Amino acid sequence: MGPGKKNISGQESLLLPSLVFWTYYLRGANTRSSKAGRSTITTYFPSQINSFPDCSSTLQNKNRMAESFLVDIVENVFRKLGSLALEEFSFAWALRSDLEKIKKSLVVIKAVLFDAEQHQLRSQQIEVWLGMLKDVLYDAEDVVDEFECEALRRKVVESGNTTRKVRRFFSTSNPLAFRFTMGHKLKKIRERVAEIAALKSDFGLTERIFDRHVIHREREMTHSFVDASNVIGRDEDKENIIEMLLQSFDSENVSIIPVVGIGGLGKTTLAKLVFNDQRVISHFEEKLWVCVSEVFEIEKVIIKILSSASPGKKYMDLDVDQLQKALRQALDGRKYLLILDDVWSDDPRKWLELKALLMGGANGSKILVTTRSSRVASIMGTDSAYDLNDLPYQHCLSLFFRSAFKGEQEKQNPNLIRIGEEIVRKCKGIPLAVITLATLLYSVTDERDWEVIRDNEIWKLEQKGNDILPALRLSYEQLPSHLKRCFAYCSVFPKDYIFYDLELVYIWMAHGLVQSCNENQELENVGFRYFKELCSRCFFQDFREDAGDVQCKMHDLMHDLASSVTQNESTAIISSSQQCLRVADLAYSKFELLPRSIGNLKHLKYLSLWNNFFLKRLPNSICKLQSLQALILGGCDELEELPRDIKYMVNLRLLWITTKQKYLPTGGLGCLKSLRFLFITGFENLQYLFGDLHGLTNLRRLFIGGCDSLISLPQSIKFLTTLKILNIANCENLDLAIEEVEDNQHLSPFSLQKLEIINIPKLLGFPTWLIRGSINSLKILKITDCDNLRELPEPLQNIATLEELLIYGYPMLNNERLQNISGFLTI
Repeated sequence: MGPGKKNISGQESLLLPSLVFWTYYLRGANTRSSKAGRSTITTYFPSQINSFPDCSSTLQNKNRMAESFLVDIVENVFRKLGSLALEEFSFAWALRSDLEKIKKSLVVIKAVLFDAEQHQLRSQQIEVWLGMLKDVLYDAEDVVDEFECEALRRKVVESGNTTRKVRRFFSTSNPLAFRFTMGHKLKKIRERVAEIAALKSDFGLTERIFDRHVIHREREMTHSFVDASNVIGRDEDKENIIEMLLQSFDSENVSIIPVVGIGGLGKTTLAKLVFNDQRVISHFEEKLWVCVSEVFEIEKVIIKILSSASPGKKYMDLDVDQLQKALRQALDGRKYLLILDDVWSDDPRKWLELKALLMGGANGSKILVTTRSSRVASIMGTDSAYDLNDLPYQHCLSLFFRSAFKGEQEKQNPNLIRIGEEIVRKCKGIPLAVITLATLLYSVTDERDWEVIRDNEIWKLEQKGNDILPALRLSYEQLPSHLKRCFAYCSVFPKDYIFYDLELVYIWMAHGLVQSCNENQELENVGFRYFKELCSRCFFQDFREDAGDVQCKMHDLMHDLASSVTQNESTAIISSSQQCLRVADLAYSKFELLPRSIGNLKHLKYLSLWNNFFLKRLPNSICKLQSLQALILGGCDELEELPRDIKYMVNLRLLWITTKQKYLPTGGLGCLKSLRFLFITGFENLQYLFGDLHGLTNLRRLFIGGCDSLISLPQSIKFLTTLKILNIANCENLDLAIEEVEDNQHLSPFSLQKLEIINIPKLLGFPTWLIRGSINSLKILKITDCDNLRELPEPLQNIATLEELLIYGYPMLNNERLQNISGFLTI
């Protein structure tokens, strides 16, 4: 979630001005009959609403919970029941007996849970029983979270420096009523869990250990940019398509070439190879790429095309006529290549409407369409469709062994080669299946693990049309249960969504999907490890680094897999009266003022108001959200100021802000001791940062960007001894020099691991205070586009830990000091 987070060319371009997109993840509905567990909610509202609607209509689609999810949830509830907050309340309020009884019942239930999940398809009673268990587990989590919310509230109220007014602001209406209510809720949970545990004997369930074979291995995440040298067996297809693109026809200016093939064959990869070929680049005046996916709405597709043509421009406020006019102006008279990737819609009327807008290109313009459907190809194409065939077996073998073995490892074990050949045959020429299983087995040398994949029962399932590939199911089944839940959660995002690692980790955290067994281990680090492991197993693809953050996508078939295994109930609901919400995404909405009722969402842990261009004020009630871990206010250009009591949001770990303020006052942000990530971007008026930066005693990353009026950094920045990453970019008037004072001799050294400075015109000499304390820690140093930089710091050549050094674009730089720097230097 770097400074270029999801520009208008991404999925936010789909959000038309008349709509607001909200995504929630529920832990429960209002009544047992409509219980939704953790349900995905996607709701569209009119753009002008200024308060949360009060409507409770729901639409449910019940499915079976995926096996092993419940085991993981039981264990999670068990951990929560032992939380410090609940222990303290249970001792003070005499609740310990109820807690211990709940734990004992859960132990009994867990013992038979695997057997119950194996038999639920044959017994409706067992399926109902598992549904009852799921409901009570989520309710138990909600109750524990309420205790944690109360503990956080008391932490604020009981702090020594709060005034009577602040105490009233955070106090509950009746503490005794709260105590009685929570005691009653916990008792009800205990009774329901005991009832469910007692029912197990009616089903003849036996105690069984969950014994699914899981392949464990470590692999560093790699960035899978398309590289011609890594694509095997598609040279002929590539040349054939390029030849079709370079041909000119007299009959019409623009011709359409469909590329057709089943999912996983590599249609998109092939299109990328063609798109980036130098012959194609030099032949076309304009090159455009649009991911269409399943939703083919004319306005959305036009916005995507325009955004591809002019990245950074904003088209969301244009009406349909304005969009069509802008598209004609962008393409008319120009020889262009447009890739429409992954088209599903076979509605000829929609295509003809769009086609009429695209026909004004110069002679020789081409549109390349990738699709799984022959009908789509026949509707859209003016040329014959290019049918992409299965990858030949020998090419599949080469692809498999290149992805599964390290170097010459394959020659050391002929048995693995033999088993691998048998696995590849089962993949039936589909490259995605081959790569997915190969990355699963990467660096694994135990023959039993390879045999488990080869002999799995999943291969016997009948494969139909657009069914999930057996190889993908196999790869999913080999995930540990905690990774299964994180992967399955990704199904709530639309296809072709651009994921950012930091964003995804905090959303996982908001739903309790990231767990640490070590109190000293940062949850964020655990979440990043989850993300890297899923990447290394090919559940994500198309990686790109954006200012230190990793962005990627999920293959359509992987998204289908996530949707198929989610197995929790999906509910569409028009409400915000749901106080159990954990995540609210209000990006690109049109609020001028959020309603005060947002302060009632006490379970909310993630709130994004990204690029709310009209938002002027936030209600101070938002500061009652003591559970909030992530608050995204980046791109809120009209926001006048941060709420005055932001210092009481004691649980914030990620904060991204943009406002119109000239300075950030001391005594606000500097009090957020839980803060790990702070992004300060797009402040046009900001001249000074808050002086108490040293109060951020747990800050890991600081990003300051796009603050042209910022003059200097405060002395207190030297006290950020926990800081690991510092990014400073695009600040026209910023002077990084900080006056040396005597107290600096007693400062603890920086422990920076990454330092990035981009486009700081007033940087003449490198500030040694940034380097001096990081000699034993700095791994990555990037300094680019600082036109007036004349020299590098003297200690630079003494940094033994440095792994990557990028110095770019310095006409004034004295090169003498560079001579002692090792070969990793880029100038």
